[in-house]
Amino acid sequence: MKLLPDYAALRERLATLPALAPLASCLPLDFANATRHGDFPRWLAALEQLPDVTPAAIELHNRVRIGTPEQLTAAERDQLRAALMGLHPWRKGPLEVFGLLVDTEWRSDWKWDRIAPHLSALEGRTVLDVGCGNGYHCWRMAGAGAGFVLGVDPHLLYTLQYWAIRHFVRGPEVHVLPLALEDLPENLQAFDTVFSMGVLYHRRSPFDHLLSLRSCLRPGGELVLETLVIEGGEGAVLVPPDRYARMPNVWFLPSCNTLAAWLVKSGYIDVRLVDVTKTTVDEQRSTAWMTFESLPEALDSDDPSRTIEGHPAPMRAFFIARKPA
Repeated sequence: MKLLPDYAALRERLATLPALAPLASCLPLDFANATRHGDFPRWLAALEQLPDVTPAAIELHNRVRIGTPEQLTAAERDQLRAALMGLHPWRKGPLEVFGLLVDTEWRSDWKWDRIAPHLSALEGRTVLDVGCGNGYHCWRMAGAGAGFVLGVDPHLLYTLQYWAIRHFVRGPEVHVLPLALEDLPENLQAFDTVFSMGVLYHRRSPFDHLLSLRSCLRPGGELVLETLVIEGGEGAVLVPPDRYARMPNVWFLPSCNTLAAWLVKSGYIDVRLVDVTKTTVDEQRSTAWMTFESLPEALDSDDPSRTIEGHPAPMRAFFIARKPA
């Protein structure tokens, strides 16, 4: 890969999709502005190190597995590892690339396994993944049959991690943009399914986020929402006075009953709570591919049911709801 990633092909594709055509107005023209980021030259150099190998097989349904080990020489495998490690830290995965396991901070496959049985069939659907990170779940959505998947995440590094995988997986309609939800056209009403996983608690106004997600859905479309929650009845909400599990940007952790009420108040129908799971240190932890501190360091060493700030340890809930037809 010797050129900057660009969105020319996506711009042409959007011109053929009337419902999604307004997205063309917010596509980056190129990555020129990214050169102002101090790490961008290093990240670009990592992309340019990727070996030019066409995968003999690609698996996206049960995992993200690209190519087979025997396709690379030992030197090419070292080259691949160096290139991908140059895009450290890797947070969403795991990803297997020509036999090289990118053991990410999150076992994102566990999250997918929890929600997949409850989803409406994604076959042929147009899907938006808000806060998609490097696009791991976008690839899984394509593996489940989605016809067009768009992921948005404002973190440039995660977008470049997507491009590293895209270097090898060029067939499915999976696209990741270095944008926030707020950068998309207003009242788009274009997506059959919208995912928001691990985003709501980072928003100062949860209602604005729920309404923005709703505006992206076509009438009758499905919202898949995952967020941190606490135990308690309707009206119970934790507002951390400072940090939560060492995160500085956590604003609201509602109870499941409270969040269900928020969804109804935001205009959703058929609201269903389909999963509640406590996050364990097996699901989120430091690895060779994400060497910074992770969940184990955010929990009270004497009482892992509490964060180091004294709050309830992380528990996450999945809701599914619909926009009225």
